[in-house]
This record gives sequence, structure tokens and C-alpha cells, in this order.
Amino acid sequence: MVTAVYTHDDCLTHVTPEGHPERVDRLRAVERGLVGLEVSRLAAPIGDDADVLRCHPARYLARVRAAVPDTGYVTLDGDTFMSPGSLNAALRAVGGVCAGVDAVMAGKARNAFVGCRPPGHHAEREAAMGFCLFGTVAIAAKRALDRHGLARVAIVDFDVHHGNGTQDLLWDEARCLFLSSHQMPLYPGSGAASENGEHGQILNIPLAAGSGGAEMRAVYEAMAFPRLMEFAPELILVSAGFDAHRNDPLGNLRWTAQDYGWLTGRICDVADACAGGRVVSTLEGGYDLDALEDCVAAHVGILAERGR
Repeated sequence: MVTAVYTHDDCLTHVTPEGHPERVDRLRAVERGLVGLEVSRLAAPIGDDADVLRCHPARYLARVRAAVPDTGYVTLDGDTFMSPGSLNAALRAVGGVCAGVDAVMAGKARNAFVGCRPPGHHAEREAAMGFCLFGTVAIAAKRALDRHGLARVAIVDFDVHHGNGTQDLLWDEARCLFLSSHQMPLYPGSGAASENGEHGQILNIPLAAGSGGAEMRAVYEAMAFPRLMEFAPELILVSAGFDAHRNDPLGNLRWTAQDYGWLTGRICDVADACAGGRVVSTLEGGYDLDALEDCVAAHVGILAERGR
């Protein structure tokens, strides 16, 4: 089998104001990181409304659709903007991760990476925030559970910011383990270890500012991987935020590209043990372009090795 990589030029049409960290150049950095990797390149399809509605109510989707400007920008919150191409870009992200789930469940790919934007893990049930419009990874989890009949899906979110949207969307979903490591305190202010979900299926792992790869590896080995193995997921989804890198301007953790490679490999180890190797990863943060390129190369490089 192979690693499937989903991208689409529509994601270049989500344009943000000058100086905004979530910018078109991020995807160009992702493309540089993919150079030379043995993967199967595929176009991310447009996500179906039915998939968005697995997590967001129809009135929210209608508000987002109605907000699309003819020119320029509109603001959905203080740092979340829409341009004329933003809705299609966000739907490509939804479609890409859903296609990745379908491919690995059908045995057409061992694992997948979705290099689309905008990101998704801050979008709550009826609120766009933190650069995010739709809860992409939560939508993928619901598709895997409801369409493919899985009993257990895990999400690992290693973005430097807590995935408050994913937590909100899956707060009462007993079939999904949501595991988030993140710097705390930091935007959006959620993610305390005491936030456990309605069924105890959420594990938040706050990390101190200034901590690096050694601390991350220790806490994942002590807390995250045992919990994943106990849960025994049939599929692992990854919110792949690369803004815990030491050079990222929006966080204060000290990870390196090598740390991301190690973490990816250990996630794949759990997937090999529990889920037939099935991993689907989707791009979240990462705002230093050189670091983003290096981290994507490390992350997808490990996925490609495991996909052979």
C-alpha cells in the first residue's frame, strides 16, 4: 500500500490580510516539504454538506455560506477571515480528510496526509475561530464512526494550541478518544487536564512554555500512548499542527522536526498494533515557513515509510 496525500489549488484561494500568519505561503511550504517523498498525490474533493452537518448545525453552515464576500474580506471573529475563495478551500479540507478516511478504510492506502487550509480544530459547533471554519478532524471522526461502522476512533492533536473546537464537537461522543497536547497557558485558554468529556474520553496534556522534545517524549510515553493502547482505536486521526516547533512565532515550545518524526513514528506504532496501520493526518497550525517545510517532510516522510 501507499501513503495518500490530498491537496488542492482551491486552498490557495483562501486569502487572508497582509501580515496574517495563516497565509497562502503555508501551502507552498507544505509542497516543498513533500518534494521527493514516495506518496500518491490526489486532488482533495469538495466536502459534502452532509459531512459538515455531522458536526455543525445547518444554520451555522448557512451563516458561513452567506458570509462569503464577493471581493475583499469579511471577519468571522477577531482573527478568522473569509475571502471569496475561503468556503471552497474549507470544503476541500473537509473533503480531503473524508477521502483519506475512505481510502484507508477501503485498503487503498495504508495512511494519508491532507495538506489543505484553512485549519479546523478551533471551529466550535456554531462558531468560527482561531483561523478555522469547520471542525475538519471531528467531521472525519464522525464519518469513520457513522459511515464505516467503526466502534473506536482516536484523535491525536499535537498542535501547540488546544483543539477546543474538536473537544466541543466530540464532548459527548463516547466512541472517540480525543487526546490533545498543547502549551498552557496559551490561546484559546481551554485544555486543562480536568476537562475530560462527558464519558471521560478526552485526555488533555498541558505543556509548559519553554519545554522541548524531551519533555514531550516523556509525557507521551507516560500518558498518551498507554491511553491510546488501552482504548485500542480502529483508526487514528491526527491534527497535525507544527507550531510547537522552536521557531514558530505563535507558540513557546521547543520541539524540532526530529521530534515530530519521532512522534509520528510512535503514533504509527500504536496504529500498527491496534488499527491495521490506519492513520489519517490533516494540517492544522505551523507558521514559520522553513520550520513548516521541515516538519512536513519529517511527518509525511515517516508516514511514507510506514505506507510502503
